[in-house]
Amino acid sequence: MENKQLGNRIVELVGGEENIHSLVHCATRLRFKLDDHSKADKDALRNVPDVLTVVEKGGQFQVVIGNKVGKVYTEIMKNHHIQSGESASNNEKSEKVGVMAKVFEYISGTFSPLIPALAGAGMIKALLAILDILNLINIKGSTYAVLNAASSGLFYFLPIFVGISAAKKLNANPFVGGAIAAGLLDPNFAGLLKATGDVSFIGIPLIASDYTSTVFPLLIAMAIYAPLERFVKKHTPDTIQLFFVPMVGILVMVPLTALVFGPFAQYISLGIGTAVTFLMAKSAIVTGIIIACIWPILVILGVHWGVVPIMIDNFSRGGDMIGPITAASTFAQMGIAFGIFLRSRKNKELRSLSFAATLSGLFAGVTEPILYGLVLRYRKLLPLLLIAGAIGGAIVATFNVRVFGFVFNSALTIPAYTPTLGYIFGIGAAFLAATILAFIFGTEGKKKATENSVEAAPLHTDEDSSKTYELPAPLKGEMIPLEKVDDAVFSSGAMGKGVGIEPTEGIVSAPFDGKVATLFPTKHAIGLISEDGVEVLIHIGLDTVQLGGKHFESHVESGSIVKKGDKLVTFDIQAIKEAGYKTTTPVIITTTADYLDVVPTNPRLVTAEETILTIVK
Repeated sequence: MENKQLGNRIVELVGGEENIHSLVHCATRLRFKLDDHSKADKDALRNVPDVLTVVEKGGQFQVVIGNKVGKVYTEIMKNHHIQSGESASNNEKSEKVGVMAKVFEYISGTFSPLIPALAGAGMIKALLAILDILNLINIKGSTYAVLNAASSGLFYFLPIFVGISAAKKLNANPFVGGAIAAGLLDPNFAGLLKATGDVSFIGIPLIASDYTSTVFPLLIAMAIYAPLERFVKKHTPDTIQLFFVPMVGILVMVPLTALVFGPFAQYISLGIGTAVTFLMAKSAIVTGIIIACIWPILVILGVHWGVVPIMIDNFSRGGDMIGPITAASTFAQMGIAFGIFLRSRKNKELRSLSFAATLSGLFAGVTEPILYGLVLRYRKLLPLLLIAGAIGGAIVATFNVRVFGFVFNSALTIPAYTPTLGYIFGIGAAFLAATILAFIFGTEGKKKATENSVEAAPLHTDEDSSKTYELPAPLKGEMIPLEKVDDAVFSSGAMGKGVGIEPTEGIVSAPFDGKVATLFPTKHAIGLISEDGVEVLIHIGLDTVQLGGKHFESHVESGSIVKKGDKLVTFDIQAIKEAGYKTTTPVIITTTADYLDVVPTNPRLVTAEETILTIVK
């Protein structure tokens, strides 16, 4: 589909221009701010060619496209009257999103416009490393000095760019934000680092810090500056606003950042880096496994850019060790795609998709087409991805691989990592393991080919009862489609197909005869296995793990044998809601990939024992 046609179709399906408050994009996603999310047709969007998936997170409606997102964004902005998110009015409709969601949105919105420049500068650094390895450039010569400045200048002055972008995101004057950052990089201020004796500002002790290449101090400073600017502007006569508002902003924020926010942010960043270093010293293998396994989940949820400031701050503290470990996960994703390419010889569509996704990852470091086009589509690939990523992550962490500049994890940026051989060994192992696992245990897409015939056939008949399995509701309430569950991990189908239930009674009962496979310590989730081998996850509420078991009472334990109708867990609906959590309960078939299809019944008010899912074997 042409970029213009694709852009027009997306605008239409999100509810038209009148439903779009603002739009920005990152490396692979169009990030809409919609006035009414219910007007967007998510199912239709997912069926549009070139759209990989749709994610709702942090108040944003994200349409994942892949590498061509910049061109589609340009066509949309050129052909429609839509406000760029960078200049969005401060008078946005207030949305009920959590504090962490707002923090991640702020960080993501700050870094999205900087990604091309960061990636470009990082690629120049990688190019210089290649030229040095091949002895094609003298690292002590003037040519190298000029090119090194081209690659390092952005990172040295990064606080200025962060100040500009963060101020834009918060609807403050971006150039004042940049000026505040510039004050912290001024040579006179930097000279205080070498000063002997006590350093103070109007008698207040001052902790002099080096702010080059830092991120967190300006993120915090801009979060304070934006409301300060609005306050001063509101109480300043129009005749002097032009100079007085910026003057007050700079006059207050530079010393305040140097005295408070700067040291505080530096300590936080240093603490995170020290914690990772400590964990790696205790067990590099375990640390590598954890980071590599968490990373693809963060990418799926669209919050992975929130980790970038931590990585960048590590550059000036002996190099970043998080980025190289995430690279193991990235190359594992490429291996999954390549393994599917080798396996799916008879499915031309899947073979073409997997090959294109492999190339996108290897040469551009963009793996969303793999995650959304393959892994979430064929969910049996997810555990294979985690296993391969964990193998590579453990190896990379063992070699203590580090990177000193922002680069996408691709084959072209390998020389940017040190030690290079340890990095190659780690990502190579991840890629090879993923390729082998996907080739042996992956998919050829045959289930999709039968999907239409399955849906056209009767779901359950006496004659064909051995081929279907009907799952009753484990609790009373209003049944809703899974995609309407307000959690991307469930609504995307990453955990498997199923439904959501808005409970009207706080009792979860066994929907069949079977066994309790898992009961979480916090009692908010329980996994069951039926006598027929059907595996079901019942997750009571969203984010309720944070309650630590409060308001939940279990009546069974892991390994318990249960009969249909046995009471499993009871919970206090009202208390959970008063604590600020939703009680929406996803009921998921975690082994969805083992069946031809899992078909939900019509949404309605259900009681225990009413069928909610039909499993086609």
